[in-house]
Amino acid sequence: MAQGELNENGVLVLVAMGGNAPSHVGDPHATILSALTSMRMTFGDVAISNFYQTPSFPAGSDPDFINAACAFHSALSAPDTLAALHQIEADFGRERRLRWGQRTLDLDLIAHGDKVLPDMATQNYWRTLPPERQKNQTPDALIVPHPRVQDRAFVLVPLADVAADWVHPLLGQKVTEMLSRLPASERADIKLL
Repeated sequence: MAQGELNENGVLVLVAMGGNAPSHVGDPHATILSALTSMRMTFGDVAISNFYQTPSFPAGSDPDFINAACAFHSALSAPDTLAALHQIEADFGRERRLRWGQRTLDLDLIAHGDKVLPDMATQNYWRTLPPERQKNQTPDALIVPHPRVQDRAFVLVPLADVAADWVHPLLGQKVTEMLSRLPASERADIKLL
């Protein structure tokens, strides 16, 4: 576990953090550090990964991202956890205009305990949605685990710092196993800061 041990009251919550546009507190690195302070005020003990530089998607379309991941335990429900994360994003100027555009802060709820929400069929639909359709479709309900966690090196690399042994409740794979299944070229694009 990176940077401290966690208080284990509640369920384990995993969050991916990122940004590639400045906020009122500074560059994306400063924004994530400030957001971490807000998260600790909201959730208590929060373990944070190393920070990584990752290409925007699609590569070269926007400034590179700074990414990290964090883990904490919470007694809040998944919807209440997501609402708190959205409030922190808003506090740092996050606007949801473009699906994969620049952002000051992105806090993605990756997992909330071993819950599968809203149900297995919806989770499977979004997890297997072809990439070309992902650009134009967004779910209208909270989906956990995040439906594309297994496909994203920029999430799995930092997540391995704080929750390497977390097991995806549907895939039955640890973070390290999901990461090892990604192409080496995708993992190589993630640079430790």
